[in-house]
Amino acid sequence: MTFPSLMIQGCTSDAGKSTLVAALCRILKRRGVRVAPFKPQNMALNSAVTADGGEIGRAQALQAQAAGLLPHTDFNPVLLKPSTDKEAQVILHGRVVADLDAKAYHAYKPRAMAAVLASWRRLSERYETVLVEGAGSPAEINLRARDIANMGFAEAVDCPVILIADIDRGGVFAHLVGTLALLSASEQNRVVGFVINRFRGDRALLAPGLDWLERRTGKPVLGVLPYLHGLFLDAEDAIATGQADKSAARLRVIAPAYPRTANHNDLDPLRLHPEVDFQWIGPGQPPPPADLVVLPGSKAVRADLDWLRQQGWAPYLARHLRYGGKVIGLCGGYQMLGRAIDDPHGLEGPPGSSPGLGWLDCETTLAPEKQLQNVQGHLLLEGRPAMSGYEIHLGVTHGPALESPLLLLDPDRREGARSGDGQVLGSYCHGLFDHPAALTALLAWAGAADAAPVDFAARREADLTRLADAVEAALDWERLAAALPRGGAAGRA
Repeated sequence: MTFPSLMIQGCTSDAGKSTLVAALCRILKRRGVRVAPFKPQNMALNSAVTADGGEIGRAQALQAQAAGLLPHTDFNPVLLKPSTDKEAQVILHGRVVADLDAKAYHAYKPRAMAAVLASWRRLSERYETVLVEGAGSPAEINLRARDIANMGFAEAVDCPVILIADIDRGGVFAHLVGTLALLSASEQNRVVGFVINRFRGDRALLAPGLDWLERRTGKPVLGVLPYLHGLFLDAEDAIATGQADKSAARLRVIAPAYPRTANHNDLDPLRLHPEVDFQWIGPGQPPPPADLVVLPGSKAVRADLDWLRQQGWAPYLARHLRYGGKVIGLCGGYQMLGRAIDDPHGLEGPPGSSPGLGWLDCETTLAPEKQLQNVQGHLLLEGRPAMSGYEIHLGVTHGPALESPLLLLDPDRREGARSGDGQVLGSYCHGLFDHPAALTALLAWAGAADAAPVDFAARREADLTRLADAVEAALDWERLAAALPRGGAAGRA
């Protein structure tokens, strides 16, 4: 049986693999093709809860939305969430199975590959086209043995590959020619063409280079994608820093970019809100004055809490609150705001306990069973605005602060905490700012009353459409037709 797959691999990380797959998912959906995204192995701290109660990379959840589907664990069967520079949590079909260092994971790869192939077969039976995203680069020589993320997968299932490179980085021809040269003969043969991403300017000036590239490699250039200014889509892993126009900003918001920041996309609605001047604060940067500080999630809460203290955030927060500032802690940030964080099983580092920042009267114990669920309910702020989001956490938090919850989740569960003076909020719910009414209420609580409502979900949907329109116009569909099975390239939306 021939399975309907096309794989997008990149010459580098952040070459545009995720966005090209998302665009193709939307384009093919508009053409009436039953299409699904698939990433065999993802390494990212941005994740989403699936419809079947598991956990996948955030980029695959976005691609699922582009395809008109609910997120499913088969879209990303292997997710690696780094907890240190040498060790990562291994998630198979949405569930944690182990914490392994690089050497141990290399030995584990045959089992991971079995999970990858099982998911791919199920998707291939259900959908006309499966669009596969690679990871990093296929030319990383040290990672080729037992590869399940790039050419190892493509060879196993015999699917064609498109190589994409980012011209905005510079050296795009070297990236493409060099990557192709480092592949085996059979791998080179399955590359059906190139896509150049993020091009600015007059394409006619690029034509001599494109002609040379095609003569040199014998591979067609399938498209040159434009640089899309102001495109805001969920980042796969790296923290996004671009902002909308801030000339109308009324509220200053900052967040620490600690080493293991997780689900930083929680703060995208703040970053994109025209009345919010938002800034990530990295290592060595003194925190500036702000109206609101948001402590985001973390994959290594105690270690990131140590980092906060080393960077001088503890006295800064004390001064910030003393002068009437507000603080919100999300997931790991919520845990940091309590009195203590206990990790008796060593789930995120050496077993032990760390004192928290002490701004909420509660304590957290990390437990082996990860909590994964999509939620909806109401914020217990003025107007009781609706909200929806998801929980991904190991901790169990308890204490008097929970008697003043932040949320009432359906059907009748109190969640989160508020400090007695009303200046500090904490919650395990990711996506707290996504709902327009919830965002408006939280901005009002922080000091920006009557802020303009911003529908982040609508913006994401509009940007997916904008991306798909641009990619559809830029690709050579006649040349691409042979690589898209079952009529995927037929017709125009």
